[in-house]
Amino acid sequence: MLARCTDTAAAYRAACGYLSHVIDSVIGRDRGGLPVQFRPMLAVAGELATDDAAWAYEMKWDGLRAIAIISSGTVALYSRTGRDVTGTYPELAGLAAAVGGHDVVLDGEIVAFGGGDWPSFEALQQRMNVSAAGPVRRLAAEIPVTYLAFDLLFADGAPLTDQRYARRRARLDELAVDGPRWQIPPAFIGVPGADVQAVSRQHGLEGIMAKRLASRYEAGRRSSSWRKIKNSHRQEFVVGGWKPGEGVRTDQIGSLMVGVYGPDGLTFAGHVGTGFTRQTLTMLLARLAPLRRATSPFGATIPADQARGAVWAEPELVIEAEFALWTSSGRLRAATYRGVRDDKDPADVIREPA
Repeated sequence: MLARCTDTAAAYRAACGYLSHVIDSVIGRDRGGLPVQFRPMLAVAGELATDDAAWAYEMKWDGLRAIAIISSGTVALYSRTGRDVTGTYPELAGLAAAVGGHDVVLDGEIVAFGGGDWPSFEALQQRMNVSAAGPVRRLAAEIPVTYLAFDLLFADGAPLTDQRYARRRARLDELAVDGPRWQIPPAFIGVPGADVQAVSRQHGLEGIMAKRLASRYEAGRRSSSWRKIKNSHRQEFVVGGWKPGEGVRTDQIGSLMVGVYGPDGLTFAGHVGTGFTRQTLTMLLARLAPLRRATSPFGATIPADQARGAVWAEPELVIEAEFALWTSSGRLRAATYRGVRDDKDPADVIREPA
């Protein structure tokens, strides 16, 4: 802690001054934005490893990725895209006291349980993108969130990103963060990944994460040292337009027209036409209406019969959908809407391996 820098020796004062500079430049809230060295490390979609002894397994939580920067008794929360979301989740302010006065940077997930025993992304959707003080206070009482910390990137003046995952995880567990609004969920080491995945399926979770024990934290990079093993076909898509509804939904969205980025730009991937509530459709129409454009953002990748009657939109909104499979022509089959992902950059949305 900086308070310990009290020695009068010149060399020690110089060292403490340097440390103060590091703290100010790295985790000072007045600098704005998320420091590059703490941008979230990203995983690749993959399969279970054959050498379980080299990996740790964690549950894949259905929430919002967030970096928590805790310094001088205050908490700052940043989404995966670097957006400051501190004011959206005021109930997480107590995380500063929960870490016992340490200055730390945590990587984790903001989740909402929605009255159940396991996280619900549908419940969390009601908290995302709300910034007005009144609604924030009301929702914090009605749908409180919990921060699940799964990595430690910085602790009391020392960056930890170059240390092995196993060491970072041990340091994280030493913090013993446990409370009504914050937890350190377990990492399973020395346990078969298939057993962990079976538990995740049993509880209806999205899947599990596999993290190589010897890996360093590669800030801002997608690395094969972290794998996401999913229980179903589920990923993000960029919305490039919609088809108006029919019957009782003539004034609403009938289906979303979505795509993924590839070598030729945004490639049409098909329609997402189920999984909506009326409230969701109203929200999506309000989000997409200002993005309307005259031409398709999918270029030549969308067939004429699919384009007929479409309303086009700038490719800025990212959603998550669950689906049965990819067809041989690169289209989604039986896709169901799961939620908006404002924490994902559209340019990062690609077709993930099945």
